[in-house]
Amino acid sequence: MAHTSGNTMMKWLVAALVIAFLGGEVAQAVVICNINTDNLGVCRAAVTGNRPPPPNKQCCNLIRGANIPCLCTYKSALPALGINPANALALPGKCGMKKPPC
Repeated sequence: MAHTSGNTMMKWLVAALVIAFLGGEVAQAVVICNINTDNLGVCRAAVTGNRPPPPNKQCCNLIRGANIPCLCTYKSALPALGINPANALALPGKCGMKKPPC
């Protein structure tokens, strides 16, 4: 039963993140792992593509406030959003933080 609830939560998370990344005006912000989904766009360039640019100051500030171990649990949902998981998990290190345990 818990597995089904986890799958449902993951689907809602992916939907919220897709809307946030696409700039949906109708969507309300959702806070996931201490990150307001309205603010995710500041890291978009640093987590997409094969050779992304380094994260900017705004992205690093966002990442510093995130619950990184919590974000690890959503790693499998990132490709559906066009996000390279390796790039996303490298952000803390690129921002001078400890790399995530996942």
